[in-house]
Amino acid sequence: MKKLDDAGVLLARVLMPILFIVAGWGKINGYAGTQQYMEAMGVPGFLLPLTILLEFGGGLAILFGFFTRTTAIITAVFTILTAFLFHGDFSQGMNSTMFMKNFTIAGGYLLLAIFGPGAYSIDRLLKKNW
Repeated sequence: MKKLDDAGVLLARVLMPILFIVAGWGKINGYAGTQQYMEAMGVPGFLLPLTILLEFGGGLAILFGFFTRTTAIITAVFTILTAFLFHGDFSQGMNSTMFMKNFTIAGGYLLLAIFGPGAYSIDRLLKKNW
């Protein structure tokens, strides 16, 4: 049963960061437009490099199971913050769905932070627990 659990955690770690890796890459390629959008939403544009680092770099870290627990906690907090900053106006189209989606994603990352990266991870290879 342990091998099945480890395979399941690996599958979750592969699926969870796809959205973040793609979004981070999109922000790299559309830097100026993303910066303008952030500023229009009241978020300082100078935070964009940190956002890219978290989405793209953190997404890759989760994918490979590297600094998994720390990255998962930071990503969960980031995802909840972005729910409020970018999807808090429920009168705008799909915002209520996007808001709930962000909370769902944050819940998955919190589970990953609690239970760890599983056996098939760089963290386990390096014996890092935190």
